[in-house]
Amino acid sequence: MLRLPPVFDRLTPGGERNLADTLRGESAGGVLLLLGAAIGLVWANSPWAPAYEALADTHLGPSWFDLSVAHWASDGLLAIFFFVVGLELKREIVVGELRHTRTAVVPVVGAVGGMVVPALLYLAVNLIAPDGDHSGWAVPTATDIAFAVAVLGLVGRGLPTALRAFLLTLAVVDDLLAIIVIAVGFTDHVALLWLAASLALVAVFAVLLRRGVTAPWILVPLAVVAWGCMYASGVHATIAGVLLGLVVPAVARPGADAAPDAESLAERFEHRWRPVSAGFAVPVFALFSAGVAIDAGLIGEAAADPVAQGIVLGLVVGKPLGIVGATWLLCRLTRASLARGVRWGDVGAIATLGGIGFTVSLLVGALAFGEGSTRDDHVILAGARRIGDRRAPGRRPAASASAAPRDVTPARPQSAVSTDAAPSRRMRRSR
Repeated sequence: MLRLPPVFDRLTPGGERNLADTLRGESAGGVLLLLGAAIGLVWANSPWAPAYEALADTHLGPSWFDLSVAHWASDGLLAIFFFVVGLELKREIVVGELRHTRTAVVPVVGAVGGMVVPALLYLAVNLIAPDGDHSGWAVPTATDIAFAVAVLGLVGRGLPTALRAFLLTLAVVDDLLAIIVIAVGFTDHVALLWLAASLALVAVFAVLLRRGVTAPWILVPLAVVAWGCMYASGVHATIAGVLLGLVVPAVARPGADAAPDAESLAERFEHRWRPVSAGFAVPVFALFSAGVAIDAGLIGEAAADPVAQGIVLGLVVGKPLGIVGATWLLCRLTRASLARGVRWGDVGAIATLGGIGFTVSLLVGALAFGEGSTRDDHVILAGARRIGDRRAPGRRPAASASAAPRDVTPARPQSAVSTDAAPSRRMRRSR
């Protein structure tokens, strides 16, 4: 039987660096994302709504690549977000928590559970309802890493560092699974020549980086052309951003003059592009995605729509249930135990943040139901409701945590418990 180390135990050095970097940047990004969505929602319901619609429908680009501003935001700017996600994935796989199977299995299993259960709940609602639509099953499966980490950074400082890292790693794996769903489930046709051209350009991008070429005037145009070829292929263009991020080296190049703590290209690119993603690309996407004209009729339609009901049920109930349930089963099947200082109530609090879905959920909703459709509006309202219903994941007093089991495994000899289990501690404030 597979034996695992204590769940949520001390992090690897690479995992701690990844966590610190992400917490340092994503809190502000989450606030900007919320601000962009709020501006779009208010603007679309103000006397200046025609100006908002005119701006969103303004077409830019050459005749052979003519897209609206809203389309550029969802397919173009969001590719920057997915490029950063690709960089995070590469770092986690090479130097972080996904490097070793023993540490990667916990967030991976939690992420899978956090996707399967919401999808099943959504399907249960929509397959029973006469006017249900099963095509949106993937909408409640995605975790918004910017919002989740922002909320965690603001109100979850009392939680153990390893639990906070678990949320980050789980969200990254969640994004990877969502990317696979987008690439496989929402591609109607594929132009193989364009796809091959995009993959070839990504390969050239990788070779240049391996040879030390980092000039932006070479790499940026190359990446843009790779994105354009991916768009022309019929595969969602944001996949190009992920692939470009995944080919960036995550280990510093060896050399006699290299410092022991030298940054890898993935770290350098992440520091450089994260502000662009969190401070511009994602907020602009939210601005043009959340602009729904709300009236009593639309709210009533959304409340009665099985699509919106399935999304809310999947995010509010399915996500926490899937994450905690999958982690609990993993502990039972492998006889692993929670690390010292971690309670199941803490795991449940972290799992509730996994139910905050916005950026990727809106993208999947637009792909499933059609951008600007009535049910796409219902997806936006459901996602906004979930954000409004989020609860602070701060650690509860010990007396209130008694409802959660302290351990899910049979008693184990003291020698079988790792002595490296890290006690609860606060995250250092970044400089």
